[in-house]
Amino acid sequence: MDLDDLTSPELHDRAVKLALERRDVGFLWELLRAIPAAEAAQGDLERSETDIMRVFGLVTDLLGSGEEPLADALRPVYLDYLKSHS
Repeated sequence: MDLDDLTSPELHDRAVKLALERRDVGFLWELLRAIPAAEAAQGDLERSETDIMRVFGLVTDLLGSGEEPLADALRPVYLDYLKSHS
């Protein structure tokens, strides 16, 4: 079956499954960035604004995750990642 013949939900499922299998954070981030614009394009401005704030909140959390006491609570995560990628 040609990809163009699939429904949009089928394409979503395949793309997200592949990205998760490959741990393709770049694609997943691209998708997250595209969702608010797609919602706005279909006329759902309220949901678009909510999603923009949610993504912004996650980025803010990520940037602040190196500050104590949160960094101390996340220490095992940092250690596991660094040990497995060194």
